[in-house]
Amino acid sequence: MYRKHLRFKVILTGLLLAGVGFACSQSLSAGAPPTEALATPTLSLGPAAATMPTAALQPAIQEARRLTLEWPPVIRAGDADTVRLTLEVDENSNLTPTAEIEGHVTSGQIIVIPNLYDTHNVVAEARFDLAGMQVVPSETASQPLRPGQSVTFYWSVRPAEVGKFRGVVWFYLRFVPLDGSPESERAIAAKIIEFEVVSFMGLKAGPARLLGVAGAFLSSVLGIPFLEDSLRWLWKRLK
Repeated sequence: MYRKHLRFKVILTGLLLAGVGFACSQSLSAGAPPTEALATPTLSLGPAAATMPTAALQPAIQEARRLTLEWPPVIRAGDADTVRLTLEVDENSNLTPTAEIEGHVTSGQIIVIPNLYDTHNVVAEARFDLAGMQVVPSETASQPLRPGQSVTFYWSVRPAEVGKFRGVVWFYLRFVPLDGSPESERAIAAKIIEFEVVSFMGLKAGPARLLGVAGAFLSSVLGIPFLEDSLRWLWKRLK
């Protein structure tokens, strides 16, 4: 009898505990937030930030310089002359610089280039394409570009025939990253220049110079004082 009573108590206690556990689980399920609400929220930039340009998010530092080209508009056939290209810092923004050689003409423009000297080696490159004339150097020339410093390129041109000629001066910047990343190149300017090749009395430069020397010698001889006296004495003798 005692064992039956003890067994009944154990079964009753188990049923009570099971009921309490089920009630607690239902209560927790009803009050718990949904799974989506516990997820980490994503960052939204909003409509204004979505339309913001990349340059505004990562501002680029620019450097203004003046690019000057100088060349002779007229060359005598057979003679050599010089073409000059200079990239320099010009605080006054002067677009009409003075020619380095008398008789030459110049063309200047302000260009804006990225200031990447802290992270890159910047190399200035120039090439002069001209058909019908001898150009030295004929290949692309390179010079390192430093902050606040100028670079200058020179070409020697020598025409062999009379006529009009047109050439193009190309200017590039090459950026070599200091961290070993692949380098890049940017075309900055392509300037067209024209030449007129002339001759003296149909002669090339060499014969024209010889003719000039002969003329100078003759004029100096005719200007000698005793030559006039000699001619006067000879005239008296003839009379």
